[in-house]
Amino acid sequence: MPDMLFKRFAEIDCVEAIALGGSRAGKVYDEKSDYDVYVYVTDKIDESMRKKILAEHCSYMEIGNHFWEYEDNCILNSGIDIDILYRNLDDFCKGIENVVIHCQPSNAYTTCMWHNLINCKIIYDRDGRLEAAQKRFDIPYPEGLKKAIIERQIKLIDSAMPAYKIQIEKAVKRKDLISINHRVTEFFASYFDLLFALNERTHPGEKRLIELCRSNCSILPEDFEENIKISLSHMYLDGESQLKVIDDINRMIGCLKKIIIV
Repeated sequence: MPDMLFKRFAEIDCVEAIALGGSRAGKVYDEKSDYDVYVYVTDKIDESMRKKILAEHCSYMEIGNHFWEYEDNCILNSGIDIDILYRNLDDFCKGIENVVIHCQPSNAYTTCMWHNLINCKIIYDRDGRLEAAQKRFDIPYPEGLKKAIIERQIKLIDSAMPAYKIQIEKAVKRKDLISINHRVTEFFASYFDLLFALNERTHPGEKRLIELCRSNCSILPEDFEENIKISLSHMYLDGESQLKVIDDINRMIGCLKKIIIV
């Protein structure tokens, strides 16, 4: 663990907390696992200051990337990747409050930030505010949120006019590979969001979803893993064989509906 790097950041006045996320925050990681670091700030840290600190510990640096959150993406001298994300704790908690307290679902990954907060490993917490936020949101899965996510996702997947199953069918019949890929990806994003909500589990993110569902979700559709693999195997077949994707998606929706109780 890059303890000296964390120490340098903790010495900056506007830094109020530092936490580890991802696999490094738990027990399942190896020496090659990257670091996901969250630095909670009350004001921006000057990029030149960050670059000076990171240069002491990193062989490569990209400062101030903003593809998702505002972050520095680097490679430590040990060869391990490290992503340092800068957040305002109040703003971050307001977003989680909208989900957990006000039960506002998203099109996908609804509870990812909630998962991130309650499962992060606190490295530094100047005033104890990050720990207090963890405790505040470490609550049972709200029934209202569960229902809201399931209702939204089943509409997106199956019953609304722009439902993914309809968009996928159109893309397949047009033989539009890019559109097929995009719509199927969105279908699975909603599909897994629904499954985690149904099992009252926070969403862990985009990696190892099949494995995590198998290990953490007691309620899963019939032939869960097999149906996923079959549908993905048919996406890029040639000619009429590609039409199998439509049947695959409809079969998965049918299996999903059998386990939903809203």
